Amino acid sequence: MKTREAVLDDAAEISGFLQELVALGKRRLPSDEAFVRSQYISHADNIQCTVVEDEDGTILGLQILKRASAGNAYDLPVGWGIIGTHVRPSAARRGVGRMLFAATLAAAKGAGLEKIDATIGAANPEGLSYYESIGFRTYKTSEGAVNKCLELSAQVA
Repeated sequence: MKTREAVLDDAAEISGFLQELVALGKRRLPSDEAFVRSQYISHADNIQCTVVEDEDGTILGLQILKRASAGNAYDLPVGWGIIGTHVRPSAARRGVGRMLFAATLAAAKGAGLEKIDATIGAANPEGLSYYESIGFRTYKTSEGAVNKCLELSAQVA
C-alpha cells in the first residue's frame, strides 16, 4: 500500500466506496462524484487530500485536511484544521487509517496548524475508536455528533 495526493480523476472510485458506506449506514453526507470533487479533492480550504491505494491501484481510503475559514460548516475557530477520513469497507482493519494519518499529520504540522477537529457521528463506533487511537480527544458532544480534537503541540516531533 502507498499514499498519494488525490486527483480529480479519483472522484468516481472514491464516490463508489463512499456509496458503500452509505448503504452500510456509516455515512450520511452526499457521496456523488461532484461532492467528492468539490468538497474533498479541490476544496478552496484544502491543505491536503490523501488516498491510500493497494498494489493494483485500488483506492482503499481517503483523508481530507482543511483549514477552517470564517463561517465554516462546523463552526470551528478560524485556522483550526478539519479532518475527515473514509475507508473502503473491504479495507477496514488493514492499517489504511494509520497510513493516511501519517501523511496528514505531516501536512498539518507543515501548515502550522495548532489543533485539528474531527466531527464524528455519535453512532459511528469505528470512527470514534479510530480517532481516539491516533490521539484525538472528545471536547464537545451534540445531538448525533462527537467532536474530537488533536492538539498538535502535544505531538512528539
